[in-house]
Amino acid sequence: MAQQTSLSIYSNPADLPHSWDALAQSNIFLSRAYLAVLQNAAPPNMECHFIGLFKNNTLCGIALAQYIDLSRVNTFVEEKQSFCIKDYLFKRFTSHTLVIGNNTLTGQNAYLFNDSITETEGLQLLKRAISELKKQYKNKGIGINLLAIKDFNTAELPNFKAAGFKGYYTFCTQPNMIFTIRDNWVSIDDYVAALSTKYRTQYNRARKKADGIEKRKLSKTDIKQHEGRIHQLYLTVAGNASFNTFHLPENHFEVFKQQLGDNFLFYGYFLNDNLIGFNTLIKNGHDMDTYFLGYDASLQKEKMLYLNMLYDMVSYAIKKKFKHIIFARSAMEIKSSVGAVAEEVYGIIKHTNPLINLFTGRFFTYFDPVIAWKPRSPFK
Repeated sequence: MAQQTSLSIYSNPADLPHSWDALAQSNIFLSRAYLAVLQNAAPPNMECHFIGLFKNNTLCGIALAQYIDLSRVNTFVEEKQSFCIKDYLFKRFTSHTLVIGNNTLTGQNAYLFNDSITETEGLQLLKRAISELKKQYKNKGIGINLLAIKDFNTAELPNFKAAGFKGYYTFCTQPNMIFTIRDNWVSIDDYVAALSTKYRTQYNRARKKADGIEKRKLSKTDIKQHEGRIHQLYLTVAGNASFNTFHLPENHFEVFKQQLGDNFLFYGYFLNDNLIGFNTLIKNGHDMDTYFLGYDASLQKEKMLYLNMLYDMVSYAIKKKFKHIIFARSAMEIKSSVGAVAEEVYGIIKHTNPLINLFTGRFFTYFDPVIAWKPRSPFK
């Protein structure tokens, strides 16, 4: 007897099947608690949908989809100029984007299947989900321009062709920077001892520059109290990015702390009792994901704030016996100088206009910011 497969699309985590979190155990970013963060504090130009995949009415897969309205955000940093041709073309042809995956994170946070469904079956159901979501947006008067599924490393990249994904362009963008913690490291002292002389000098210099800065773990109440300043510091860093598809709302970190509790860590950096920077961490099984951070640009170089935050993250991960730190994209060279290694990240993308889709590869190359950087080898 043939087994029946089906799917359901939800817009509220409260409506998810009871067995959802049992499937999400291996990835906090697909858990009901985290999805509630997206529900209550997503970027204003983003709508999230939660997809349940079923075999014989039993949940066998879960996935996240995001609709992103790129016309509502300053995508390219060049838009600070009077006219940006890239931004004009991008918004003209790709404003309405539908992603299977999480645009606020790096890594495979798109879906999970259990053993009762094959990868091909799961991907075929996701293909159906994409069609259903496209139809839902069309009924609301929104024509989806761009379809994408992201982010996979080489080993994770699934066989989309076998599942019937035709006309999609496989792309590779900025790498995911991953720091591996060695088994014999017990404290930050072991890490420092493993550094070559040049990078041990860098570590000591950075630590000396941080004299006078007080690092505090902030509670939900603390985050709320400093909300305005936190947002200001976040925008300082986000505004320097060469490419933006969203900006977080002011209440994002407060909601995050409320939903994830001890699995979400928020550290404030204070100088003379003034908040001058912050960073955030998310516990995800054996891995620790770094999240958004912010700093006062006028003090960043003088105090080597960013580098000190990276060292603090390394220290915490070693102390708490995590296996990896997911440093994500951006600032690849400085993360490399701390010990992170680049992992290529892939996805697939398709324009819904068949004529434009013929040139998707060329368009992607044109729009994707090329960032030159030199990998570093800080260890002996």
